[in-house]
Amino acid sequence: MLHTSKRAILATRLTAAATGLVVLAGMSACSTTGKAPTSAASPSSGGGLTVDKAKQTGSLNIAIGNEPPYTKIDGSGAVTGAEPDVVRAVAQRMGIKTVKGTVTPYDSMIPGLKAGRWDVVAAGLFMKQSRCSQVIYTSPVIVSTESFGVAPGNPKKILTVADVIKNPKIKVAVLKGSFEEGILDGAKAADGQKVLVGDAQTGVETVKSGRADAFLLPTLSLKSLKESAGGIDVTAPIPDAPKTGSGAAFATTSKPFADAYNAELEKFKKTPEFDQILKKWGFDPDAARHATVTELCKNKG
Repeated sequence: MLHTSKRAILATRLTAAATGLVVLAGMSACSTTGKAPTSAASPSSGGGLTVDKAKQTGSLNIAIGNEPPYTKIDGSGAVTGAEPDVVRAVAQRMGIKTVKGTVTPYDSMIPGLKAGRWDVVAAGLFMKQSRCSQVIYTSPVIVSTESFGVAPGNPKKILTVADVIKNPKIKVAVLKGSFEEGILDGAKAADGQKVLVGDAQTGVETVKSGRADAFLLPTLSLKSLKESAGGIDVTAPIPDAPKTGSGAAFATTSKPFADAYNAELEKFKKTPEFDQILKKWGFDPDAARHATVTELCKNKG
């Protein structure tokens, strides 16, 4: 969880600005309020985002979830991770120097985007029908698999979504408003099987304390949590979970900017730099190149 004094906030901004990426202060990575601050510097304030507006301000404000390896706030306060690193590279190719990050819960990302609180969502916000009907997604940047985080030894042998459904006593933690919550809803999990949590660390603690039997999350996120927090095993990718993927998400009022950004992104995806960014965070760049928005937006939920 982010806790910052005024002095620490200033130091964070100065340090991160040197890298072209800053995190906006005043938000907690573990916040569950659904409220997000309005950025006075947001290029989308007062209407849809345009390339000219973004160039004039010199920055983009992105919503992130602080869920490595998709998004991460490092020790200096800089915003990084697979999606922010790609956004920064594409934005710089468009003549936009800085990317600022606002940490917010997943269920507030699209409402905040519509309200103009940030310009872009770049947080591993996986494509699915309900989201694709509300925002403009760019070409896929990351494609991922899902796994269960379970107690050591996986005592209840939870390996598939079907394993959960056939045993109503199994409880599975999911992030509120997440793609994974939609997986359980789509599979018609029984009442009481779903344990909603506000952040990834709480999900791990829910399993470790026995309040849930598993934590459903992307495979790479769970592996990162296992390394940092320990106390869980990570199952193999779930064979009956849908293929997931995401790109940057823009408000429908920002279509001209989204089109220009996507054109630049498509060119960037052909470069060695794109491969380097994705491989650094454990993702397969070829999977992103071969996936399509049409395919991923067919996911129910």
